[in-house]
Amino acid sequence: MRTLGIDPAIRSTGYAILEGDHSSARALDYGVITIPPRIPQSGALEAICTHTRNLIEKWKPDEVAIEGIIYVQSHRTAISMGAARAAPLIAAAQFGLTVYEYSPKKVKKAIVGKGTADKNQVAFMIRALLGLSETPPSDAADAMAIALAHLQASDPRRATILDRRKV
Repeated sequence: MRTLGIDPAIRSTGYAILEGDHSSARALDYGVITIPPRIPQSGALEAICTHTRNLIEKWKPDEVAIEGIIYVQSHRTAISMGAARAAPLIAAAQFGLTVYEYSPKKVKKAIVGKGTADKNQVAFMIRALLGLSETPPSDAADAMAIALAHLQASDPRRATILDRRKV
């Protein structure tokens, strides 16, 4: 199975294309969609959507896995995060792809073994689990972790740990 993992944010959206299953996966592509602060939010969302569509056209993933909504204390942050999620969701819908969401704590638990792991721990484990020669940027590592958690969710022994949910 080929999975597109997305860690959405207005200014730095991580993405990853993983191929494989719950027992073996490899990274085909990963990176960060970086949007400069001078670009208005509407332009940032359009860029994220376009980049996601380009990834889908190039890699033809079977499914998409995205970080779920997390609790935030600021309504402004919540609105921004919701908008950042919408751009790749729209791109996936345009291609008829099924999208699954995973909470950050569940992804960290699946990848690191601890739901409170920090970004450096996630990046380190992603490097080890996928046999990468270098540690990926943290937003890309998060996207890889989301995609890897999705592949692990296909294993019936892990499905209840991950609580995957169609979006």
